Amino acid sequence: MSPNAAVRESRRSTRVPLRVVIEVQGSSEKLVCEGETIIVNLHGALISTAIPMSIGMSISVHVHLTGKRATARIVYVDPENPLQCGIELDQPRNIWEVSLAPDDWVEETIADWSI
Repeated sequence: MSPNAAVRESRRSTRVPLRVVIEVQGSSEKLVCEGETIIVNLHGALISTAIPMSIGMSISVHVHLTGKRATARIVYVDPENPLQCGIELDQPRNIWEVSLAPDDWVEETIADWSI
């Protein structure tokens, strides 16, 4: 098995390149900034923000295009570009509204997704 195949198998959901404008708010810090997604999946995204984030930071993400919000946390900060970071959504869901979502994007049924 190639290293790339092993990485794909370890992913929880397929990554989709998608650029959409977002707003990021810090849960405990007084932080609000604009940003955009670079790659999204059901469990999170690689995002670019106007200010650097810190690993472990709890945030709220608002997707302007869809009007949807979700809580998440910063799980990765690019050491070469600290304005790019990986986020993990607290609840896997398609807040990005990818219309032709991959087959492995199966959401759990929850009565109210809003925050």
